[in-house]
Amino acid sequence: MSESWTIGRLLEWTADFLGQHGADTPRLDAEVLLAEARGCERIDLYARFNELAEEDTRMAFRELVRRRSEGMPVAYLVGRREFYSLSFRVSPDVLVPRPETELLVMTLLDLVKEFSDVGGPLRIADVGTGSGIIAVCAAKYLPQAQLTAVDISPAALAVAARNATDHGVVERIDFVEGDLFSAVPEDRQFHFVASNPPYISTDELEALMPEVRDHEPRLALAAGAAGTDVIERLVPQAAERLCVGGTLLIEISPMIQQAVIDLIIADGRYKTPSVAKDLSGNARLVTARRIG
Repeated sequence: MSESWTIGRLLEWTADFLGQHGADTPRLDAEVLLAEARGCERIDLYARFNELAEEDTRMAFRELVRRRSEGMPVAYLVGRREFYSLSFRVSPDVLVPRPETELLVMTLLDLVKEFSDVGGPLRIADVGTGSGIIAVCAAKYLPQAQLTAVDISPAALAVAARNATDHGVVERIDFVEGDLFSAVPEDRQFHFVASNPPYISTDELEALMPEVRDHEPRLALAAGAAGTDVIERLVPQAAERLCVGGTLLIEISPMIQQAVIDLIIADGRYKTPSVAKDLSGNARLVTARRIG
């Protein structure tokens, strides 16, 4: 790239280049990466389209674009992603937070209104916490809540703990390393169990975009031939840990909607589950209340 490359021209060329390499949002990707290379906010670029890019900026930007063209998610390249109006650290040890999961958080916050007086802290478990987005958002917006954030990956828990520290809620979140509830103290009961578990079937996994399939942690994605391996174990374990009247919230793939409903009904300890759709009209969240 010669010295004649302005900010605007860099963005135009890069957006076209990334588009040719399969990026879904090439212009946005270009802007985010150039802002990262310049050490500025993305909005600052709009007032500097005609400015020449410095050599060190061009070099840093070139490397970021190269890695993006090879499929590395933008969030991993810049080390963060916005979720529910908060900025979260991310790394290849955790899934990139997605807007669909905001439905789970919003539903949880709405359901909490029904627990106005629980005789103590509102207890919420985030099972498979990953980067901690569910636990941190719950702690941030529910000052009366005490969270237990569980993950089988110690590396993921480290990312979640840093996010909790960044947002000033780490003292109200207990981070537990373990498979589902296996390491959570047996006497600990919850008013809510929320989870964005692995739910991608073997066939679906191979059909995913390369940037997801090849770069995001398979441990957090893959759930066996039917996509329900983890949920099959989560449903009965959550029933054991939920208070009577407490609610289980599970993010799902639309393809396993009926299978998850059948699992919950077959357990016999929940009311008939409800299904909520995301903004694209796809079934995305199943909720079920624990009965006595």
